[in-house]
Amino acid sequence: MHKQISFGKKVIYLIPSVVLLLIFFVGPVVLSLYFSFTNMALTGSNASSLRFIGLENYKHMISDPTVKKAIINTLVFMVGSVAGQTLLGFGFAYMMRSCHKKVRKVVGSIIMIGWIMPEMVAAFCMSSLFHDSGTLNMILEGLGISGVSWLYTFPMAAVIIANVWRGTAFSMLAYQAALDDVPSDIEESSKLDGANLAKKIYYIILPTIKNTIMTNTMLITLMTLGSFGLIWIMTGGGPSGKTQTLPILMYIKAFKNSQLGYGVAISIISLVVGVIFGVFYIKAAGKED
Repeated sequence: MHKQISFGKKVIYLIPSVVLLLIFFVGPVVLSLYFSFTNMALTGSNASSLRFIGLENYKHMISDPTVKKAIINTLVFMVGSVAGQTLLGFGFAYMMRSCHKKVRKVVGSIIMIGWIMPEMVAAFCMSSLFHDSGTLNMILEGLGISGVSWLYTFPMAAVIIANVWRGTAFSMLAYQAALDDVPSDIEESSKLDGANLAKKIYYIILPTIKNTIMTNTMLITLMTLGSFGLIWIMTGGGPSGKTQTLPILMYIKAFKNSQLGYGVAISIISLVVGVIFGVFYIKAAGKED
């Protein structure tokens, strides 16, 4: 017979995990929150005299136009990336259900390249694609169409496309696993009832995999919210701050302008935005259940 483990022993087993969580997650968050209320800096007089300044950094953010612009850019980048990765990921996963195994392997491997590629390498690849003398303009010129300065004229669209290209494989894998669990008899019944493809997807497939959709959307949102390397390498937050998201602005203020306290305060705003979206997704998933 299996012996039941007492509640006290269960708590003891959890102590190492709780300690690690406090050290590597709660601790840095609390420390960052404290630094956001200070004048912490890398250079100048503030670097040698750390002082508690209360809400000064947050008051400055309210009147700082770059922060407002960064919040809007972050939301645009996040919505575009989430929508693109979700739709393409589901589309590829659904289309490959009826494909031959060899076709699935080839197409899946091609899509996976962007995801398994390091972020810096992916960013350089997409920079080469959208550069003034890059691959995309070479193709357009070959078709008799004049090229466009994509990273200057449409910088936000360029970084969204790059992020979607890189992250679609994650959504595709999640939806492939979910679609494999959809009962085939339900789909067959919908065909007999005369349901077309659109109705079958809307009334049968989507409600069946709703939990996967919600979880995948939440994960993509949080990953996109913290995206830094891709945008920094492709545009550096420019031109004129058009792709300057909260992580980019935080880096510029903290390490380029040496305003560490102000940069940390911006990171807290980014954390709050992530928490808001996380709570929204959790509540939405609860209502669905």
